[in-house]
Amino acid sequence: MIGATGFLASVPVLSSESLYAAAKKDKHRKGMAEICADLVIAGGGIGGCACALAALRNGLSVVMTEETDWIGGQLTQQGVPLDEHRWIENHGATRSYLNFRKALRQYYQSNYPLTPQALSQKELNPGNGAVSRLCVEPTAGLSVLTALLAPWISSGKLTLLLGYKVKEAEVEQDQVKSLWAVNKLTGRSYLLIASYFADATEMGDLLPMTNTAYVTGTESKRQTGELHAPETADPDNQQAFTLCFALGYEPGRNNVISKPEKYEFWKSYIPQLDPVWPGPLLSLTSTKPSTLEPVTLGFHPEGNATGDVMNLWNYRKIIDRKNFTPGFYTGDISIINWPQNDYLPGKLIDVDEDEFKKQVDGARQLNLSLLYWLQTEVGRPDGGTGWSGLRLRGDVTGTEDGMAKYPYIREARRIEALFTVLEEHVGVENRKLVKGKDAATRAEEFGDSVGVGFYYLDLHPTTKGNNYIDLPSLPFQIPLGALIPRKTKNLLPACKNIGTTHITNGCYREHPVEWNIGEVAGMLTVFALQKKVSPLEVRETPGLLAEFQKTIRSQGIETSWPV
Repeated sequence: MIGATGFLASVPVLSSESLYAAAKKDKHRKGMAEICADLVIAGGGIGGCACALAALRNGLSVVMTEETDWIGGQLTQQGVPLDEHRWIENHGATRSYLNFRKALRQYYQSNYPLTPQALSQKELNPGNGAVSRLCVEPTAGLSVLTALLAPWISSGKLTLLLGYKVKEAEVEQDQVKSLWAVNKLTGRSYLLIASYFADATEMGDLLPMTNTAYVTGTESKRQTGELHAPETADPDNQQAFTLCFALGYEPGRNNVISKPEKYEFWKSYIPQLDPVWPGPLLSLTSTKPSTLEPVTLGFHPEGNATGDVMNLWNYRKIIDRKNFTPGFYTGDISIINWPQNDYLPGKLIDVDEDEFKKQVDGARQLNLSLLYWLQTEVGRPDGGTGWSGLRLRGDVTGTEDGMAKYPYIREARRIEALFTVLEEHVGVENRKLVKGKDAATRAEEFGDSVGVGFYYLDLHPTTKGNNYIDLPSLPFQIPLGALIPRKTKNLLPACKNIGTTHITNGCYREHPVEWNIGEVAGMLTVFALQKKVSPLEVRETPGLLAEFQKTIRSQGIETSWPV
């Protein structure tokens, strides 16, 4: 096991063994089972898994907790197919992420009865969903990630605690000493002790526990100078979350559910947004994100074209029956993550557990109401109403009710970092305004870059009545300064909780970027321990920064885009 030494000369970092000894003296924890490792990761999502794999392959011992019984975060427990950029098949993500994508395809090629045509496709897309070149079932993502972690679990290098949620943290002199993790079903608990800790939870749960300064909601224009920031900051003004669910379609069957308890409420519900939402949420009329004009959508669960408008069924379709032996699937399978089930009435961050459950239950009622409306009232091309053959697919989501195991969180707590990415760094309009027309062709170049990514500045409607923000951005870099908290010394963000704003979070929150952030957090832990320096020193010492960047590039992390 690698021991840690000093962060800064004046504030030493205790070794894992020293922390272990100190924790054993704490009477409050006396008798509690303890696990000691080099790195403890809270959260087993995409960022957490990438963080663990990076640390493990470089010699560290790791403990990773996950409050659900599935690892994989967005892709699995939240049911969100990959959201990626146009160059993803060749570059613009880490080598390990690209290999993960290859393994997803290989999973289908090895285990499913694909048609000869589908089997011959180099870039197989099992669902042919419009959102990504690789739409897969949550269970496929879970299987591949589990296989990647399996050797490390077998060797004892990785301890994976499924069903465990971190409840408390012990902090001393801005240094995390330990985390207390409790099994949500059995009540069994562990004291987790390490030299470094990574927050890969979906909402940045460790930040308040460890007294790490963080931001939520919207910053003001005065604070950030961003072109599209509001005049007034509001920490409660957060993007809608979505409880995704999976649907299959069985032609000729009657799978209509009982009328949901809150159906009449949701049927008449019109989001109160600025600019105005064009009608009831449960309709095929929505707001076009890029123009905020009303837009009509289509729906046909057999995948047929719906005129010149988008068929919502095909948007996040994860199984296209045409890719498989005729008759193997009676119909397609699609993930429902649409404008119609963005949940706006409440927030999930910085609320107690009862309020969290209340809001998720509200989202569940919205989903059931949307399903019932699709089964009974949505217009059909033949003039009829409803598609009674629609069926919840709990086997796809790993739940009894067909809903995802965990809500899709678009916007977590964000650390107050050494450096914060602003709209002027990545947004086309803001760069043109601040830096001139020529600057609008490339994103800001960061000398401390530790990765790359690309996604629109894509923000969904908010809890305080803002409609979409959907703005063109540029292929960007991930600055190391955005991964380092201002005060807490041995805690690193490992997903979408880095130093971004409400606006720039919109392009730093998707799968490949979250993986990149997690992978870098794992490698930064390794580098800091090996060199006996702090993450701050790595960033602020030119020689160390150059060596770290060379190290991560040698392991397949791109730090710049091609010219």
